Amino acid sequence: MIKNRIVRDTIMLTIMQLILDSAALLLNGFITRRLGASAIGMFSLMGSFLGLAGIISNGNAFLCTSRLISEEMGKKNGNPNRVLFHGIRLCMALSLTVSAIIIIFARPLGMKFFGDGEVVSVLRFMPIALVTGAVSCCFKGYFNACRKASSAAAADIAEFIVKSAAIVIMTALSADNSEGAVCRIMIFSIIAGNITSFLFLLVLFAKKRVKGTGKGTLSFRQYAAFAFPIMGGGVLTAILSSTNDALVPICLRQYGDSLDEALALFGIFEAIVIPTLFFPSVVLCSMSGIIVTESARASASDNSERLKSITSRLIRYTMIYGVFASAVLIRFGRPIGELLGGGEMGGNMISAIAPVVPFIYLEIVLEAMIKGMGLQGFSSINYFAEYVIRISIVLVAVSHIGFWGIALSYYASNIFGNISRIVRLLKHTGVRFRLFSMAISPILYAFLTMSAADLIFRLFSVKAESIFTMSVYVIIWLGLYGGVYILSHILTPVDFRNKLFVHNRQTSA
Repeated sequence: MIKNRIVRDTIMLTIMQLILDSAALLLNGFITRRLGASAIGMFSLMGSFLGLAGIISNGNAFLCTSRLISEEMGKKNGNPNRVLFHGIRLCMALSLTVSAIIIIFARPLGMKFFGDGEVVSVLRFMPIALVTGAVSCCFKGYFNACRKASSAAAADIAEFIVKSAAIVIMTALSADNSEGAVCRIMIFSIIAGNITSFLFLLVLFAKKRVKGTGKGTLSFRQYAAFAFPIMGGGVLTAILSSTNDALVPICLRQYGDSLDEALALFGIFEAIVIPTLFFPSVVLCSMSGIIVTESARASASDNSERLKSITSRLIRYTMIYGVFASAVLIRFGRPIGELLGGGEMGGNMISAIAPVVPFIYLEIVLEAMIKGMGLQGFSSINYFAEYVIRISIVLVAVSHIGFWGIALSYYASNIFGNISRIVRLLKHTGVRFRLFSMAISPILYAFLTMSAADLIFRLFSVKAESIFTMSVYVIIWLGLYGGVYILSHILTPVDFRNKLFVHNRQTSA
């Protein structure tokens, strides 16, 4: 029953996230064509600043409440509603503190970082977005922990629809692409979306809240003690990510680009390239919240066999999926970039960074496992090391080789960070890494099946150039790729699989 619910929730979340990500890519393309590539670069910079403020003000509330409520539900006398209210109380304190700082320092922030007096007045509206966003994150974590992921997903959809409608309407009515105008569009759209999400979740909670079996096992002080280490990793990551984003346009200008050129390149990279690379990961993003809750439950109950099973399957299937997605993006990166408004430059960027996609996708699922098992200390240290590598390469390389310095920073940081995650997770769970099944075979099968798909198209004298023919090509390729794995599983003797399973258990014991 539980497995069926997990599969059902994953499929539902994947479909919803696929719709949202598709709409987000189209929205970025609309903004790029309407206001220009430099405007989308300003959108990305301001989005990084607002994201940092949001993470600090909500304390990574989704992950905190999701994990701690999951653990509370697995205990006798647990009361998930009480844990939720602890989370809301902590988020209110954090968001009000951050809001006060922004209001007090709105003028120096607006003038120094954005150089526009209009930004100052707009920044003073941010507290509305921060408070409603923080409380909404608590509710989403609550519903995720209670295995009611559809409620959180529905709130995300409502929020996105309202936010996107506000952006489209204000962008269509605005002929101004100044920093002040871009900031006004972004903040007002976020406010509209967050208020919608908050009201939606409040109504759902009143209807679908789960009754506790007792008075609860966590006090507010204990909740805060557990939450702050979890929050620390999210805040550290947000700070380092925002620092990296701020440095990229500066280093591009040192390379020789003008301000508009630097913002345009940064905007294409952040709004077209990165979302495209992450687009196929929707199924993994949908699973990540579920992985946190399942691994937290298994860890709390000392179910080592469950943890081993989850870990080995996640690594293998993520690599199988990630390698195929990477191959597709390498093969069709240029037409995809042009289609989304990034031009030839955007397409070349996609193809150049696509080989590191399997490592990027591993981060999604491995971090979910790590945080679910309570290894926040390792997560924070690893993220710190990863961003130190990324920022160092940006500072040294981008000013000399331009975009290729950005690509190099992504390769180095993602490979280092995710190899470290794999090693730590394998040691903690006792799972044995199998090089062929987890790494070599996906690459080999992707190459062979791509060659087979090319042969089929040549036999019918068809070229994969239009959206339709590219889609048909990918469907055929995916069918061949999946068919190889199904066939290899069928042809593997049952006795051999059973012996392999026993051997794995004995090795990890």
